[in-house]
Amino acid sequence: MLKITRKANGEAVFKLSGRMDAENINELEALLSAEPNGLHIVLDLKDLTLVDQDTVNFLRRREADNVGLRNCPAYIRKWITGE
Repeated sequence: MLKITRKANGEAVFKLSGRMDAENINELEALLSAEPNGLHIVLDLKDLTLVDQDTVNFLRRREADNVGLRNCPAYIRKWITGE
């Protein structure tokens, strides 16, 4: 189960908690696309406990689109960078 919490303070920060898999990607994409143009978006991954390959690919694409990945666990970072 994934919990998404949004905070704004000059940027939109989405805190992701729990497990994220392919089923959650569309929901998160909809939330991100609803943000105003020009607002910096950050995904806080501190409390993300489990991800699948689809999620890793999603995070890689979002980071390439200048979405910040804050508090990214080391194992997820390694998968994103392909190490």
